[in-house]
Amino acid sequence: MTPTHRESDTTVHRGRITKQGSRLVRWAAVEAVQRVPAHTRLGQLRDRVAARRGRNIGVVAAARELTGLVFYGLRDHHIRCLPGRPAARPVVRPAVRAAAA
Repeated sequence: MTPTHRESDTTVHRGRITKQGSRLVRWAAVEAVQRVPAHTRLGQLRDRVAARRGRNIGVVAAARELTGLVFYGLRDHHIRCLPGRPAARPVVRPAVRAAAA
Protein backbone atom coordinates (compact mmCIF):
# COMPACT_ATOMS: atom_id res chain seq x y z
CA MET A 1 0.00 0.00 0.00
CA THR A 2 1.29 3.41 -0.88
CA PRO A 3 -0.86 6.26 0.39
CA THR A 4 -0.10 9.58 -1.34
CA HIS A 5 1.11 12.27 1.05
CA ARG A 6 2.34 15.76 0.11
CA GLU A 7 3.35 18.48 2.58
CA SER A 8 4.31 22.11 2.17
CA ASP A 9 4.92 24.07 5.37
CA THR A 10 1.63 23.74 7.29
CA THR A 11 -0.49 22.42 4.41
CA VAL A 12 -0.94 18.66 4.14
CA HIS A 13 -2.52 16.95 1.14
CA ARG A 14 -3.47 13.34 1.64
CA GLY A 15 -4.32 11.69 -1.63
CA ARG A 16 -5.74 8.43 -2.79
CA ILE A 17 -4.31 5.00 -2.16
CA THR A 18 -2.03 4.46 -5.13
CA LYS A 19 -2.06 1.21 -7.07
CA GLN A 20 1.67 0.57 -6.60
CA GLY A 21 1.16 -1.69 -3.62
CA SER A 22 -0.44 -5.06 -3.15
CA ARG A 23 -3.91 -5.49 -4.64
CA LEU A 24 -4.83 -7.90 -1.89
CA VAL A 25 -3.92 -5.46 0.89
CA ARG A 26 -5.92 -2.68 -0.79
CA TRP A 27 -8.91 -4.98 -1.13
CA ALA A 28 -8.66 -6.17 2.48
CA ALA A 29 -8.46 -2.60 3.83
CA VAL A 30 -11.52 -1.49 1.86
CA GLU A 31 -13.51 -4.58 2.88
CA ALA A 32 -12.53 -4.14 6.53
CA VAL A 33 -13.60 -0.50 6.57
CA GLN A 34 -16.98 -1.31 5.03
CA ARG A 35 -17.76 -3.58 7.99
CA VAL A 36 -16.64 -1.13 10.70
CA PRO A 37 -19.53 0.11 12.90
CA ALA A 38 -20.49 3.77 12.60
CA HIS A 39 -19.68 4.61 16.23
CA THR A 40 -15.96 3.84 15.86
CA ARG A 41 -13.30 6.34 14.82
CA LEU A 42 -12.93 4.83 11.34
CA GLY A 43 -16.69 4.55 10.91
CA GLN A 44 -17.18 8.19 11.80
CA LEU A 45 -14.46 9.23 9.36
CA ARG A 46 -16.01 7.10 6.61
CA ASP A 47 -19.48 8.56 7.19
CA ARG A 48 -18.26 12.16 7.50
CA VAL A 49 -16.34 12.03 4.22
CA ALA A 50 -19.14 10.08 2.53
CA ALA A 51 -21.63 12.81 3.42
CA ARG A 52 -19.47 15.41 1.67
CA ARG A 53 -17.87 13.55 -1.22
CA GLY A 54 -19.66 10.24 -1.75
CA ARG A 55 -19.70 6.78 -0.25
CA ASN A 56 -16.81 5.27 -2.21
CA ILE A 57 -14.49 8.19 -1.46
CA GLY A 58 -15.42 7.92 2.23
CA VAL A 59 -14.59 4.22 2.27
CA VAL A 60 -11.21 4.78 0.61
CA ALA A 61 -10.41 7.65 3.01
CA ALA A 62 -11.12 5.40 5.99
CA ALA A 63 -9.13 2.55 4.38
CA ARG A 64 -6.20 4.92 4.02
CA GLU A 65 -6.47 5.83 7.70
CA LEU A 66 -6.61 2.13 8.57
CA THR A 67 -3.42 1.42 6.63
CA GLY A 68 -1.72 4.23 8.53
CA LEU A 69 -2.80 2.69 11.85
CA VAL A 70 -1.53 -0.71 10.73
CA PHE A 71 1.79 0.77 9.60
CA TYR A 72 2.42 2.50 12.92
CA GLY A 73 1.24 -0.55 14.84
CA LEU A 74 3.73 -2.77 13.03
CA ARG A 75 6.55 -0.23 13.25
CA ASP A 76 6.14 0.93 16.86
CA HIS A 77 4.39 -2.15 18.31
CA HIS A 78 1.51 0.06 19.48
CA ILE A 79 -1.00 2.36 17.83
CA ARG A 80 -0.26 5.89 19.00
CA CYS A 81 -3.59 7.58 18.33
CA LEU A 82 -5.73 5.09 20.26
CA PRO A 83 -6.15 5.59 24.00
CA GLY A 84 -3.93 3.32 26.02
CA ARG A 85 -5.22 0.70 28.36
CA PRO A 86 -5.53 1.86 31.94
CA ALA A 87 -2.72 0.69 34.17
CA ALA A 88 -3.52 -2.53 35.92
CA ARG A 89 -4.18 -2.01 39.58
CA PRO A 90 -2.26 -4.31 41.89
CA VAL A 91 -4.32 -7.11 43.30
CA VAL A 92 -4.70 -6.73 47.06
CA ARG A 93 -5.32 -10.03 48.72
CA PRO A 94 -6.63 -10.20 52.25
CA ALA A 95 -4.29 -11.65 54.83
CA VAL A 96 -4.91 -15.29 55.56
CA ARG A 97 -5.41 -15.98 59.25
CA ALA A 98 -4.07 -19.16 60.70
CA ALA A 99 -6.82 -21.37 62.03
CA ALA A 100 -6.68 -21.81 65.79
CA ALA A 101 -6.40 -25.45 66.76
